Amino acid sequence: MRPSTTRRRTTTAGLAAAAALALLAACAEEPPPEVEVTVSGEPGEAPTLTYETPLVVEEARHELVWEGSGPKVEEGRPILLDFYAESGEDGSVINETYSSEPRPYLLSADVLGVDIFEALVGQRVGSRILHLVPPDATSGAATVAVFDLLPTRASGEEVEPREGLPTVTLGDHGEPSVAVPEGDPPADLVVQPLIRGAGEQIAAGQVVTVQYVGVTWSDGTVFDSTWTEGKLPASFPIGVGSVMAGWDQGLVEQTVGSQVLLVVPPELGYGGDDELSAETLVFVVDILHVSGDPVSVAQP
Repeated sequence: MRPSTTRRRTTTAGLAAAAALALLAACAEEPPPEVEVTVSGEPGEAPTLTYETPLVVEEARHELVWEGSGPKVEEGRPILLDFYAESGEDGSVINETYSSEPRPYLLSADVLGVDIFEALVGQRVGSRILHLVPPDATSGAATVAVFDLLPTRASGEEVEPREGLPTVTLGDHGEPSVAVPEGDPPADLVVQPLIRGAGEQIAAGQVVTVQYVGVTWSDGTVFDSTWTEGKLPASFPIGVGSVMAGWDQGLVEQTVGSQVLLVVPPELGYGGDDELSAETLVFVVDILHVSGDPVSVAQP
């Protein structure tokens, strides 16, 4: 009789284990609890986030707040981001760019991390994306983030340039190629919009974010470019002596979204002992963003 009793006990234990596994499987199949976060605010402004604290986020997820009308961003290409992040514990601000200038990044999982990369890749420029991140060992709290994808090239109304200037052709992603005409360069600064953007007008003292390429008039050699592989858009104060005088004079009062051709004579260029100090320089500048408050600058 003892062997029969042993068999019954084994069968009972097996049934109990199977029931436990079934219960665990059912729990695993249940979706994570719904997380309610409301995002409000206008394009170009820091968002306002509304949710109950402490916010419980069990797995990373993202959703589109609104879709932009620009091209889709691609893996391995530069992107320009405004972002805003709060602690889900108490709603305190962790980091944000709206009070300064946007940040350029290469769109890759290695640079941004897998979760953010997956939230952004394939989205359109102009989109706003909500991204929720569960707690990690460092923070101990969920993160609520909003990303705005900004343009990385000029867009607006094309302008017919006057004759005798360098000609500009654009690649698939907006990268300019410059062909310099034969003959002597102009003696004075030339400022020729090629695309007129509909954005904010730039004032002295603000910080501009741009893409640009620079070539020498003498032989058309590219000496500097943010379009080179591995490089990113650049930001700097304008109209206050932080860059060459030709840029200060040529970019103030232009509008965001514009592409501007500058022909800069030596006296308004790098100057000093720079190897290009005697060169007339040609720049094509895409104005992507402007931030900060203008300052009063005395005119010469």
